[in-house]
Amino acid sequence: QVQVVESGGGLVQPGGSLRLSCAFSGSSFRLYDMGWYRQAPGKQRDLVAEITASDITNIADSVKGRFTISRDNAKNTVYLQMNSLKPEDTAVYKCNARYILNIWGKGTLVTVSS
Repeated sequence: QVQVVESGGGLVQPGGSLRLSCAFSGSSFRLYDMGWYRQAPGKQRDLVAEITASDITNIADSVKGRFTISRDNAKNTVYLQMNSLKPEDTAVYKCNARYILNIWGKGTLVTVSS
């Protein structure tokens, strides 16, 4: 059974950095397109960044130049490096794995506040 579990969220001051991790359990991680989404209170869920099985990346305009996504197929893990964080980046960040199935994690909370 495929599962994804996020980690790395927390409280950070504006301008700070965090790295989120998404651990994939199951087989054939390398075949999955992976994505990070976020949802702030009262707002819709938005794509933050995605990386395909072929390592093609797509970054949302709102975080371009500040966030990067990467994957380590040997560790079955995808990362979201977040730099120069802003209060508006505060949200629950969720990992998504897409291949034949569409799998979601429970999310990790990122709070950017002084």
